[in-house]
Amino acid sequence: MHTGRHRWLVLTAALVIVLSACSGTAAEDTAGADASGDGSEAAAVGASEQADAGTADGEPIPIGMLTSLSGPFAPWGVPVRNGMQMAVADINGSGGVDGRPLELIERDTQGAPEEGVTALRGMIDRDSIIAAAGVISSDVGLATSRIAEAEQVPLFMVKAGSSRILTADSRYTFRTCLPAAAMTMGPVADYLEQEGLTRAGAIIADYEWGQSVREALDQALAGTGVETKVEVAPVPESDFTSYLRSLQEFDPDVVVATGHPPGSGAIVSQSAELGINTLVMGPWSSLATVMEGVGDAAFDRFVDFDCSDYSDPGYQELAARYNEQFDAFMEDDAVAGYGIVTMLAQAVGETGGTDPVAIAEYLHQTTFDLPGYASELTWTEWGELANSTPVVSVVREQEPPEGVNPGANWYPEVLLVSEPLEPYEPE
Repeated sequence: MHTGRHRWLVLTAALVIVLSACSGTAAEDTAGADASGDGSEAAAVGASEQADAGTADGEPIPIGMLTSLSGPFAPWGVPVRNGMQMAVADINGSGGVDGRPLELIERDTQGAPEEGVTALRGMIDRDSIIAAAGVISSDVGLATSRIAEAEQVPLFMVKAGSSRILTADSRYTFRTCLPAAAMTMGPVADYLEQEGLTRAGAIIADYEWGQSVREALDQALAGTGVETKVEVAPVPESDFTSYLRSLQEFDPDVVVATGHPPGSGAIVSQSAELGINTLVMGPWSSLATVMEGVGDAAFDRFVDFDCSDYSDPGYQELAARYNEQFDAFMEDDAVAGYGIVTMLAQAVGETGGTDPVAIAEYLHQTTFDLPGYASELTWTEWGELANSTPVVSVVREQEPPEGVNPGANWYPEVLLVSEPLEPYEPE
């Protein structure tokens, strides 16, 4: 499933310019390094530790943070945690919700489904959370979504995009940034078809998201005349030389790295080393992590999708505050984490209580205009993004806006904010 071609005409022209500027500069990759810096210890972060709660001295409202703080998905999970902490501090510093402080209960899934299931069950049974948020790995998302539905507790995906996570009966699982794989591959297929590109190489990781991307890519390209060659690599893989050499023999017009999130940086740098100077399309990456490992090799070659519009003044104002607090670039994962806590606080205030069922009903009935997001957030009845407008950006060598990423020599240049994608409807 994908949107019509007319929605991507601007993207086509912009990407032609990017392709013509592709560089073969090589750089050593370290993008797979663990970015958490705090191990895998689970921690409960009380509101009093994050901000002066002011008049928020009532009974704490527990919100579960369920994300990857260690392992291959930590570069996505750590920003989620930071964004949630920042929102909790902001809300508690303004008096909390009806005088009650928010309390963030942190758990590290380590990117493993069994860890995610154990952590979610514990937060529901022992901590009485009103919701949980921050899931990155699709394997974890698939497993934990079944718990959320059975227990009727809202659960927010951030970058868990497997099309199998949501079912027609889902009512408590919500996507917040990355839509279903079937939706993300539509724009890729449109670009290839419009530009007349006939050979697409792809590297996917051997797990739920990678396989979902492969299936979606096959469906999106069916009948277009575009040939594909897909290489399957383990999730922890960091040396993609053999996979890229195989693709090099195929002579691709573009390399789709969307299906292997932890390897995106290595794929960019190692493809350049091999003289594969085509465009590399990313997997909704942690841009700072990619740039730390890849450097100049990413300029004008690495194109990625995001749910934040980096050119928007609202994002830049929020990102400057984030940088001041965490000394880091504000990824769209952090924007999602901040937004989720903001929505939950609003839901508690409007429903007048902490009943997870009432909160889920409120979420389904409400459209949210959140800081840093490219579009308003609203859902289908089964929890898919009903208004997903991916932002397509290319990494360029340029000075960031003031306060957003001080000292860096790069910033994403927005090529297009898409029209809303048609929501994927599970069978």
